[in-house]
Amino acid sequence: MQTSVAITDIGRRRKVNQDYVYACDQPVGNLPNLYLVADGMGGHKAGDLASSYAVQKMIEAVSRCTDTRPALILQKSIRYANHKLFEKSKESEDYYGMGTTLVALTIDDREALAVNIGDSRLYEVTRDGIRQISEDHSLVAELVRKGEISPTQARSHPDKNIITRALGIQEEAQIDLFPFEVEKGNRYLLCSDGLSNMVEDTQLCRLIQKDQALYDIGAELIIEANRNGGTDNIAVVLVEIE
Repeated sequence: MQTSVAITDIGRRRKVNQDYVYACDQPVGNLPNLYLVADGMGGHKAGDLASSYAVQKMIEAVSRCTDTRPALILQKSIRYANHKLFEKSKESEDYYGMGTTLVALTIDDREALAVNIGDSRLYEVTRDGIRQISEDHSLVAELVRKGEISPTQARSHPDKNIITRALGIQEEAQIDLFPFEVEKGNRYLLCSDGLSNMVEDTQLCRLIQKDQALYDIGAELIIEANRNGGTDNIAVVLVEIE
């Protein structure tokens, strides 16, 4: 079993919240549970629509999918959400070019599966520390993987907000899947870059390891991101394996 909490905050600089969160500990279609974070991009009207619309369409697709394998369910549902969002972007000039990141997690007993497109992240936090499970689809992440810049340099790189993949910006979505095992007591963080850019991994780990209720930890994460500048919207989904 697992419990979860989902929180989002507009931050200190933005006028519109383009992040969208979803957490359900109960079955969604043939998935045993589902956790999502989406970070929209586009103009004033487009970014918040992109994230909320994509998540809603994904939930709709998961609920209807007749497959029983989580990987196929998530892949088909993301393709459907991408198609619907891409079509939506053609309805108005205000929506042109809109898209969203998406990180998703589902857990079946000890087996978990994450899916990612963009630079929203999934972290695993244990007693021993923190690790990022997802891989960012961003310009600076590519530079880090090539060894051209260090992770420390990436945090302050002027192009750190440029993503190389997103949902809804083209007809086909290119996603990554991450299967892994979970253990009792582990906690998982799905978040937008409004948190990961504002709070160092070591501080994320320290806060998430606290012996507190998940909601209190989530609230602290948002307070910390805002304290460090709050330059973007902040999305937090926390899941604990009981």
